[in-house]
Amino acid sequence: MAYEIPVTQARAELADLINRVVYGGERVVVTRHGKPLVALVSAGDLRRLEEAEEPAQEPVITSVSAVGGAAAAAAGERQRFGIAAEHRGPRMT
Repeated sequence: MAYEIPVTQARAELADLINRVVYGGERVVVTRHGKPLVALVSAGDLRRLEEAEEPAQEPVITSVSAVGGAAAAAAGERQRFGIAAEHRGPRMT
């Protein structure tokens, strides 16, 4: 859980907050009127957040070039990702 502090108090205690983040391993959320504005996190935490935002190396969806192969490709994708159920829209009669 992060330590929360109002922006007015954070201004006065910035050096102490930086030390808490860097040396104490804390995360600090600066608030205004009780709502979060920004967070102070360590450089290591920031690096991990940025790495998590990077796109996966392997594409999740395989494109299908022919309509006839769509059912087989969809079945393969379900098996590949361990999907046991699928949504089927309303039947058109």
